[in-house]
Amino acid sequence: MALEVDIRKKCGDFFLDAAFSTESGVFALLGASGCGKSLTLKCIAGIEKPDEGRIVLGGRVLFDSAGHINLTPQKRKVGYMFQDYALFPNMTVRENIMAGMGKKPDPSVVQSYLTRFHMEECGELYPKQLSGGQKQRVAMARMLAAGPEVILLDEPFAALDSYLRWQLEMEMKKTLEEAKKPAVFVSHSRDEVYHLCSTVCCMEKGKTGETMPLSEFFNSPGTKTAALLSGCKNISRCLVIDEHHLKAEEWGTVFNVRRPVPPDTAYVGIRAHYIRAFRDETCDNELIPESTAYNEDPFEWTAFLKMAGGRTALQRKTAKEKGTVPEKTDRYYIDSDDIMLLRD
Repeated sequence: MALEVDIRKKCGDFFLDAAFSTESGVFALLGASGCGKSLTLKCIAGIEKPDEGRIVLGGRVLFDSAGHINLTPQKRKVGYMFQDYALFPNMTVRENIMAGMGKKPDPSVVQSYLTRFHMEECGELYPKQLSGGQKQRVAMARMLAAGPEVILLDEPFAALDSYLRWQLEMEMKKTLEEAKKPAVFVSHSRDEVYHLCSTVCCMEKGKTGETMPLSEFFNSPGTKTAALLSGCKNISRCLVIDEHHLKAEEWGTVFNVRRPVPPDTAYVGIRAHYIRAFRDETCDNELIPESTAYNEDPFEWTAFLKMAGGRTALQRKTAKEKGTVPEKTDRYYIDSDDIMLLRD
């Protein structure tokens, strides 16, 4: 079941230009707050109408500005899970699940969803009597009971504390695998994306970028925006010197790069955990900081390496064992394969 999206919409000074397709698994739309992720989902669901473009689900046209097609939300067969879950407050859990199942819902099917989501004892409770995790389960059950062809998830963990979020991520992953339906997952959290998704598309200021497999997104993000969203702590504008050398302007440092440097490279990125305090045969970049400062977090150390002639420091992160002090040395090393070459 393929979902194809190619739409534009102007909202005041904001312009949405979203284009992507997904066929299976969980597709991530990753971006900062206000970049257009939720607006994209609302256009797919039929809550908002694009100014132009086309949305196709499984060969069925949901929206086509040129063909004057704009199916109502009820006819789209799209399951939408809102950030606040949008449960009906005057309905019980059982009634909420029944709400999307047509005029004559089968009680045995409703009971099967209560059992599947471990809500057997909550069927007659109202949303105000539920925990955040229980509300999410009811919202998921209600959505799946309606028989959607695609699932839209709009930051479903945003209102949860970190411990409950971890638990429900695992439940959500299992539910999506069992549902065997394509899903679009909107988030600004790279960790949620890493745990749940198979492909990633970054959004910035209303525009979607390249769609990448999850592993490629974290290993070779390609653009500065993608690198930032993937959690890279060290990014500097760079000057390409030749096919295998570039200068990171923020750090005042020249790096060797084993693979040829593309001519459109504008930035260099280095993950903080990839800077080493030892050298092996693959480490052909040596850093000798002018000064080093340390910051202690609950479970890791961060070293800030200030290079001579640099404007900002490089961050190096290492795991912290109980009672240990940060690993200190006067020089550090980077494998040239760990240097990310980034476009604008």
